[in-house]
Amino acid sequence: MKFFKLLPIGILSSVFLNACSTAPEEAAVADRSGRGSRPANPVRQVMTRTATEKPVEQLVVVTGTLAAEQEIVLGMKIAGRLAEVQVDLGSPVRKDEPIARLDTTDFQLRVRQAEAALQQARVRLGLPPNSENENVELENTSVVRQARAEMDAARARQDRAMQLSDKGLLPEADLDSAMSGYKVAEARYEDSLEEVRNRQAVLAQRKSEIELALQQRADAVLYAPIGGMVQQRHANAGQYVAAGTPIVTIVQMHPLRLRTAVPEREARNIRAGLPVRVTVEGAPGVHAGQVARMSPSFDEANRTLLVETEVSNTAGVLRPGAFARAEIVVSAGQRALIVPPSALATFAGIDRVFTVKGGKAAERRVQTGRRTDEGVEILEGILAGEQVVENPGNLTDGENVAVKQ
Repeated sequence: MKFFKLLPIGILSSVFLNACSTAPEEAAVADRSGRGSRPANPVRQVMTRTATEKPVEQLVVVTGTLAAEQEIVLGMKIAGRLAEVQVDLGSPVRKDEPIARLDTTDFQLRVRQAEAALQQARVRLGLPPNSENENVELENTSVVRQARAEMDAARARQDRAMQLSDKGLLPEADLDSAMSGYKVAEARYEDSLEEVRNRQAVLAQRKSEIELALQQRADAVLYAPIGGMVQQRHANAGQYVAAGTPIVTIVQMHPLRLRTAVPEREARNIRAGLPVRVTVEGAPGVHAGQVARMSPSFDEANRTLLVETEVSNTAGVLRPGAFARAEIVVSAGQRALIVPPSALATFAGIDRVFTVKGGKAAERRVQTGRRTDEGVEILEGILAGEQVVENPGNLTDGENVAVKQ
């Protein structure tokens, strides 16, 4: 301690300055030797994929609303009191399945009344009440036979009177009376023929009346004209309904119709029978369909063509009224340059990919087209066979890269 105190202040200052001047030189030597520092140009490891041409589908993508193939409001053909409604909202129905029924008491009485009137008409024609054979010979009916007999008797009296008158044995007045009697009897005979024809017409009328009564009794039961589901129930049991009053509304669930408006520039390739893929939010999977109908003219207001697609719904997962997206497959034979979606980098609306050239990343601006399950279509910017970097992230143009094998 006494030694340090005795050292001059100048000597201590020189030692301190020498130590400070030595530190930067040693640091510089360490930098030149490369120990304990990062390389000046690091190499980034990347993976690449080949841009290849693949067959892709030419699609027309449109949206629309699903609608039922048929939607029918059912009502009774005749008036009456509803005895039963067998379905409700959402009930599945099959074709020709009974939906509702009226009280048939009044219709049974009308059938009995018509049957009695028919039997009466048969009896008036000389037929058994329940006879199935209704062919009648006019001359064999009692009315005509009676009139015919009276006419024959009057003719005989007229003939005898004429014979007696020729012999001068009968006054002229008696002859005139006999002749007049024959004419009256002849008219009665003609009238009897008309009466029988009238009774035949009444019989035909009574047959129509009973057929009508039977039809009304049958119409007391309402049947489903199509298979589907009940969209709405309008009436309840015990309610009196007039003819045509809505009882239920049925919608056909398979197939469904998808109405879409196709722009004019894309409508030229649309034709009936093209396959369509339909997706509906809330209904998983892709549903198959095909173009069924097309409007013959464009809508002048928005320059679109109305196209109807028939969508299969055998599983019943789709519902009318749902919003749907449809892909109309116009052509499946085109080829396009495809890269994986992970190779695409987008910034400020500009799409880019990176290729590897001479160990460095090369930025290429590209124009993209459709996005498919195979990848992204590249319209221009790169060529088929070029290697593009997957997941470029923050890769920059000119950065040193090495391709992982």
